[in-house]
Amino acid sequence: MLKGLWDTEHIQPRTDIVLPGETVPALFWNAVAARGQNVWMRQKELGIWRTWTWKETGDAVREIAAGLLSLGLEPGECVSILSNTVIEWVLADLAVLSCAGVSNGIYPTDAASQVQYLCEDSRSRVLFVEDDEQLDKALEVRAQLPMLRKIVVFDMEGLRGFHDPGVMSLDELRALGRQYLQQHPGSVEEKVLQSRPQDLAILVYTSGTTGKPKGAMHSHAGIVFTARGLNTLIAQDERDERMCFLPLCHIAERMGGEYFALYTGAILNFVENPETVPENVREISPTVFTAVPRVWEKFYSGVMIALKEASPVQQAAYAWSIGVGEQIAAKVMAGEAVGGALRLKFRIARVLALDNVRKLIGIHRARFLVTGAAPISPELVKWYLSLGVPMLEVWGMTETCGASTGMPVARIKPGSIGQAAGYNEVRVDPATGEILVRGPNVFMGYLHLPEKTAETIDAGGWLHTGDVGSIDDEGFLRITDRMKDIIITAGGKNITPSELENELKFSPYVTDAVVIGDKRPYLTVIIMIDQENVEKYAQDNDVPFSNYESLTRAKEVQELIQGELDRVNAKFARVEQIKKFFLLETQLSAEDEELTPTMKLKRKLVQTKYAQRIEAMYG
Repeated sequence: MLKGLWDTEHIQPRTDIVLPGETVPALFWNAVAARGQNVWMRQKELGIWRTWTWKETGDAVREIAAGLLSLGLEPGECVSILSNTVIEWVLADLAVLSCAGVSNGIYPTDAASQVQYLCEDSRSRVLFVEDDEQLDKALEVRAQLPMLRKIVVFDMEGLRGFHDPGVMSLDELRALGRQYLQQHPGSVEEKVLQSRPQDLAILVYTSGTTGKPKGAMHSHAGIVFTARGLNTLIAQDERDERMCFLPLCHIAERMGGEYFALYTGAILNFVENPETVPENVREISPTVFTAVPRVWEKFYSGVMIALKEASPVQQAAYAWSIGVGEQIAAKVMAGEAVGGALRLKFRIARVLALDNVRKLIGIHRARFLVTGAAPISPELVKWYLSLGVPMLEVWGMTETCGASTGMPVARIKPGSIGQAAGYNEVRVDPATGEILVRGPNVFMGYLHLPEKTAETIDAGGWLHTGDVGSIDDEGFLRITDRMKDIIITAGGKNITPSELENELKFSPYVTDAVVIGDKRPYLTVIIMIDQENVEKYAQDNDVPFSNYESLTRAKEVQELIQGELDRVNAKFARVEQIKKFFLLETQLSAEDEELTPTMKLKRKLVQTKYAQRIEAMYG
């Protein structure tokens, strides 16, 4: 049915064991032995892509691991990594695990006080930091961390002439490792053999939107089990290229990027920095591309803005071509066969416009796209499918070691999170509607918090996710919202805010939105605009503004957003329509408290911080 539309052969799930090994370091060293001179990672340095073979990676990991052993790292002790997503992050992570240690990631946007809390809670003995900026945070709180033996810096460029007995460079640690290996040649291999599947391997701290972050504990067995399971859900192999750009301290990139690529042999390409993702994706042209909805929305917005500047002929070609793509998408979503005539029209549509759109984004080689970590608009999924690239939504959380459900490529249902992955059980509690998960991929519990663990995993081994949903006759799950986020208006109407928010985020001018209305007479919304696209709109329409705040206050911008709101309201019943809005007047980044590290607005914090402005909408 789908053959000829896209690569259906290479996309088939794999149930065989690709790589032996029951712990993460065992998997890694088996991969090094099997793949030797094959390229595993690429990273751009001074404008040139530098490749890392499996052997080169193994040599670096062995030296770093030996360096850690020479510093006295014992099995079960924790090491933290405070860095953006760079190759050195992976090297440090695998070195710690090769010492039978515990590896913990810290978001590079975290403040010094947060770094202190995470190092203290995890009892970190060594802290890897990326550069001088991250080192400053570590030095600010070092006096409060008596267990911390050493800080190791990846990039010393901004630290020439800096000397501190408690700080060393990664190169110095590797040199120390080489010396240690001369005296203890088999030491790293011995530690790898000491690791047991049931041992704690990594800590992944929750974002802490309510209270302090909690350290979710994952064992080697859980990670290996999940890596093998992912290949039955979204298969990849050594022919594939991925982009590594999401934070590695988040479970999505740690599990779905680093460890899944380790298991399957797919090449990991590291972006230069978070701002260069659009340029880098065009250079890399990944064959498998996993991202959060914010990224997919940004790409769509870019195409829509570019289309407004295109010639009438180009606009007409796109309109006809995407129309054909939508017919294909409708057939695929309905599970119907695509006839020969429509296939021919689709080939013409691709040549005429769709392939150019895919190249503009950088997804022209992509076999499929994967979206997760937050809800996505069904319309966005349909649009990518209309371009001829299946978008597969997965759902999971830190505590499930990543994906627990996934969309099968042969049966795409936008608005659903797919079916339960074959490696775990998923059910909906009939009493509360909460989605529950059980399986070997579920975490070991929260570090030092047995009471919180008991609240989350019940006596039957079911993880209570906090998401509310439903399941249809074909086993497809649909999330309606977080249990704590469902709005009940003053009139008693239950509203799912995420549906309205996703529709708003489908606009090229809206980055994020928080719908308000619990115990209120009507719905209102707080909106964060897309700065780049709204600025361009203002420039194209001669709207005067001097800074971000004045841009959000401009009458024409307010009217633009009202138009987007009217478009969304037209899709909902009167009681579900949003009556008023205001725009956030501060340009937010990951450093701001209103945003999670994955760039989502924190609903409760935003509602508290802007309480006066919210009340004004109900005045």
